[in-house]
Amino acid sequence: MKDLAPSQSGGIVHLVGAGPGDPELLTLRALRLIQLADVVVHDRLVSPEIMALVPPATRRIDVGKLPKHHLLPQEDINALLVALAAQGLCVVRLKGGDPLIFGRGSEEATAIRAAGLPCTHVPGITSAQGAAAATGVPLTHRGLATGVRYVTGHRAKDAALDLDWRSLAHAETTLVVYMGAAAMAEISTRLLDHGLPADLPVLAVAAATTPRERRVLSTLADIATAVADAEPGVPLLFIIGRVVSLYAPLPDAALQVAHA
Repeated sequence: MKDLAPSQSGGIVHLVGAGPGDPELLTLRALRLIQLADVVVHDRLVSPEIMALVPPATRRIDVGKLPKHHLLPQEDINALLVALAAQGLCVVRLKGGDPLIFGRGSEEATAIRAAGLPCTHVPGITSAQGAAAATGVPLTHRGLATGVRYVTGHRAKDAALDLDWRSLAHAETTLVVYMGAAAMAEISTRLLDHGLPADLPVLAVAAATTPRERRVLSTLADIATAVADAEPGVPLLFIIGRVVSLYAPLPDAALQVAHA
């Protein structure tokens, strides 16, 4: 994959996936662009270990995104990226996971290209894959799951989740819910109402692949309460399905080696 030619201004925006948090899971291309960028525009989900790879002289702009509180609205982020590239800068828009999976990367790319500026995508390991690798829970497994679905638990304020509950409540499909902590009580109730068993195992993971990783193992009936009691942090990713029965937690010493 070659870099696109810069615009007449010399500017370009690279939408770069930072992966789930462990810097060793960055792609080589992502690392190269991070080290070559004039400016890095990043979200809060980019781990401090990855931000430490940004050269000290490189300008950093935190556009942060806390639940229900954004430092900049998405429209302003789009405008910022356009303005920086129009100045002739090499801009890395650094996002946790993959920019095109619940990352609004396509919205940013549309705005950049509408302004006549070039934009590239650099994929990252999405959080679901990072959590699966970190916990040893496969997303598919012969005899347990023949498919996997990714959905987001994020919703507009006071709005109900508008999901196809009938198709999601499929016993042979693993369901992965991104950003699901606030909506998990509703999600679990809807899935139970559509036929999934109360004792279906669920694993919630925060900060997967990093030293701050936290896990909560429960059942579909009890996961919302278990997470509220454990307070593992946010954002939380939930793996729902029979594959979670394969989860075998590592001893603390092994976890420390994995994060060394």
